[in-house]
Amino acid sequence: MSNETSERRRAAENVRRAISEACQGLVDREALVELVVLCAVAGEHLLVIGPPGTAKSEAVRRIARRLGGAYFEYLIGRFTEPTEIFGPIDLRKLKEGVVETETSGMLPEADIAFLDEVFLGSTAILNTLLGILNERTFRRGRTALACPLRVCVGASNRLPAEEDQLAAFADRFLVRVFVEPVRDSALEELLAAGWSLRPSPATVGTAAASLGDLDVLAGAAASMDLSPIRSAIAQGVRLVREAGIAWTDRRIVRVQGLIAAAAALAGRERPTEADLWPMVFALPSEQAQRAGRDALRELLSRSENGSLVTAAAEGSLAPEARGAILAKRGAAIVAARPKAEPSDGGHGPWRLQLESVAREIDATFTADAMPLELVALRARIVQLLGAPEPRGEGARAT
Repeated sequence: MSNETSERRRAAENVRRAISEACQGLVDREALVELVVLCAVAGEHLLVIGPPGTAKSEAVRRIARRLGGAYFEYLIGRFTEPTEIFGPIDLRKLKEGVVETETSGMLPEADIAFLDEVFLGSTAILNTLLGILNERTFRRGRTALACPLRVCVGASNRLPAEEDQLAAFADRFLVRVFVEPVRDSALEELLAAGWSLRPSPATVGTAAASLGDLDVLAGAAASMDLSPIRSAIAQGVRLVREAGIAWTDRRIVRVQGLIAAAAALAGRERPTEADLWPMVFALPSEQAQRAGRDALRELLSRSENGSLVTAAAEGSLAPEARGAILAKRGAAIVAARPKAEPSDGGHGPWRLQLESVAREIDATFTADAMPLELVALRARIVQLLGAPEPRGEGARAT
């Protein structure tokens, strides 16, 4: 194994550990955390759409801590001034007739940024942001600064309408994630996590990976040869268009960077059809992503990623990827077996979670198509529940 390959694998493992730590205590937000990392490696930006109170900022904040580097976060309002985001004017230089901006600790010097309610920014803010997002350059007066920004995550309650002048700004965010409140079946998990996982001085600033790891993986992605799967990408675009989904040439070209980044994070030397699933997240709307998953179902059937387990599963609905996430979730629930005796009621919520995983396994795989890892997990769940072994028909995963 070459030193370069070893370095890439070490970087991918560090990032995988950072993702795992960031996701502890987050419910139904694993894909968001993973897509922030994907965008950071690909050098793209991410837009999160969802109602308030759905842990959008918390998910981004957690993975930013684990990756290290400078982090900038701001809630934009209609009266937010550019100085609040980019930094104040240097008053000493202003007295000399020179307009320079003091950017220390502000967005132009951030490695990872989160801008909540990003579409509420004034024209002056959005125009300056465009330069940072597109060119990684901040310009204001005499100040011209190269920005180290890996990824900017914008958040909003809704997408701007297509005819809205903000739609052109929104198009600079290649990846889109649409979040909803936590599903009913995970409410116990949400309540337990929210009560027990509160910030502590020992964990708040911990970085499991580094910006150097991101740079190694970004370099690996940039050097990959995509020619072997270019026909598959083109076929995916044709299928999306046949489904009536509009997809601009710019977004089609840029999605190649996401595919290469997914391959690098999976530890592969070159992209394969297992890495095509980011195409879904580059579709512009929630409706388009739903239709795109159906249109691309067969093309994405081989999708999987050991670092971005949940994102690959949610993007593709591929059996292997869905099996990986079920195995991960089930193993975590089994490991969290409460010590209280059943008569004390300690097993109630835990048993419901086990039953939920078992039902999902049965609904996803037939007995002859079930991965060996899930066969063992299901047998363990049956043993813990004291349930009879016979299973229902189940729906074959496609």
